[in-house]
Order: sequence, then structure tokens, then C-alpha cells
Amino acid sequence: MNHLPLEEISAQLESENLRDRMVALASLREVPADEAVPLIKKVLEDKNLQLRSMAVFALGIKKTAESYPILVKLLETDPDYGIRADAAGALGYLGDQNAFEPLVRAFYEDTQWLVRFSAAVSLGNLKDPRAEEVLKHALDSEEVVLQQAAIAALGEVKATNAVDDILRFAQSDDWLVRQRLAEALGHLPSDKTLPALKFLEKDNHPQVSQAASISIQRLEKAS
Repeated sequence: MNHLPLEEISAQLESENLRDRMVALASLREVPADEAVPLIKKVLEDKNLQLRSMAVFALGIKKTAESYPILVKLLETDPDYGIRADAAGALGYLGDQNAFEPLVRAFYEDTQWLVRFSAAVSLGNLKDPRAEEVLKHALDSEEVVLQQAAIAALGEVKATNAVDDILRFAQSDDWLVRQRLAEALGHLPSDKTLPALKFLEKDNHPQVSQAASISIQRLEKAS
């Protein structure tokens, strides 16, 4: 696909017009990472929060040697919790295993649930088994969305030792929690998994029962 010349994109990123800057940033989607990242950096401190958020996300899908340290710095120091959450999410997309420790710190130390949520999701994306204890801790959160993220992530890291810990959510009042549980169990074969999935397959919410059926099929194929 043809894209604008880099000089033109660079100029647009400095435009006073927000729409120009947004269009320019979006156009970097087709530009190779080593050429895109220096331009993305131009709007990381933009006065518009939405544009900053777009730029942070862009760093997560444009992997260069600079992407990781920039995202970690944003995660640890940016005053806006939305940007910190974006940085945590982008680190999950980036897939650099070095992000494990910064994400764990963010989960334990950041006071904003949205940042902790993004950190938990990204720990799942990294598929690092070391995340199991952190994610078990997240199960005890008062925020339901954090419970959802932790259950899903425990499935992603294939934490079969956590099956007992997540089965307590089988009768959660929140159907999304039950759906995440049904999805996660599809990655966690154990003696208790199939009976739990058969139970969830009878759930009165169609998305929960469908997720359970899919997980049963996945386990049967894997066995």
C-alpha cells in the first residue's frame, strides 16, 4: 500500500490542527518500525490526550530497540493514569519478556485499577509462567474487571496449578467472569477442568455456555 512521504508525515505531526496530527500518526501504520518510531516520538508529549494514547499504542506494535524503554518510562513516570495504562497494554503487544518485572511492579504499586488491569492483561500476553502468583493475587481484587483479567491471564500462562483458585468463580454473578473462566479452563487441563466446563456449558447465558463448549472441544483435540 502506498503511504505519504515521511517528510510530509513529519510535517503533519507538527501541525496546529489536531486532525492533521491524527491522520499523520495513523498513516504510520504502513511504515516500517525503524522509520515510524522516530516520528511517533514527536507526539508522545502532545497536548491532546487521545493523540498521546494513539502514539503509545503505536509503540506497542512498532518494535525497535527504543520502543521498550520508552514504554517502561511512561508506565513508571507518566502523571496521567490513562497513559500509564496504555503503556502497560502496549508492553503486552510488544511481547518483550523484559517487561515482566515492570508490569509486576505496576500491578502491585500503581494506585489506579485501570493500570493494574492493563498490567494483568499484558502479563497474560507475555505468557510468562512466573506471573501465576501475581495473577492469583489479582483474583482477590474488589474490582470485577481485575478478576476477569486475572482469570483470562492465568489461562494464557497455562497456570494449571491455579484451577482450584479460579473455580470459585464458577457461580459468579457477573457473566463475563464466568465466560472468562470457561475460556481459561480450555487451556488448563486437570481432573477438575472437564466437570467444571460441563457445569458452565449449562449456564443460562449463551456466551458462557458457548465458551465452555469451545473449551471442551479444545481439550478433547489436545488429549
